[in-house]
Amino acid sequence: MRVLREQGAPYLTLRRVADAAATSTMGIYTCFGSRAGLLEAIYEHGFHLLHEAMTSSLNGHTDPRARIMAVAYGYRRFALTDPALYALMFERPLPDFDPSPEQRHEALHHCFGLLTEATAAAAQAGLIQSSNPQRSAYLIWTTIHGLVSIELTCSLRTPLPGWFLNSREEGERILTEGVQSLLGGLT
Repeated sequence: MRVLREQGAPYLTLRRVADAAATSTMGIYTCFGSRAGLLEAIYEHGFHLLHEAMTSSLNGHTDPRARIMAVAYGYRRFALTDPALYALMFERPLPDFDPSPEQRHEALHHCFGLLTEATAAAAQAGLIQSSNPQRSAYLIWTTIHGLVSIELTCSLRTPLPGWFLNSREEGERILTEGVQSLLGGLT
């Protein structure tokens, strides 16, 4: 993880990971089987950390709409705190790494379930209108993901004068307004 976070995905080689872990490349092969095995383990661990971030954001929130927003804030916090891991999970920074459909499904389903549960609870409580809470949760997720990804992209560049994302506070405000606007359309 340290190599990924400090140097970025393109530098995530078995040699560098072995050096960072103070072991041999054979030690890495023994643990993970291959570079693909190492990347798959990092990928899975990333979704575990994302799930933890979103779950910890839910702490104390009982209102379904507040739970949806808490998941959004947890997702954003994770992405901004660990952008290299987020990129490995949701982008293709390494053209030779593509987790299997089964692995992607399992990882995404684990995290997406939190949002689906909150969306279903909001629909059941009459806070949003949705005949298909899973589809509504997907729309919410794509809104969250899109806004967070744009914020990450903008944070890597010099801020543009007058552009809507020029600070972390503005990023949170845009996320709040974006998700709440979508939820308003579901009521």
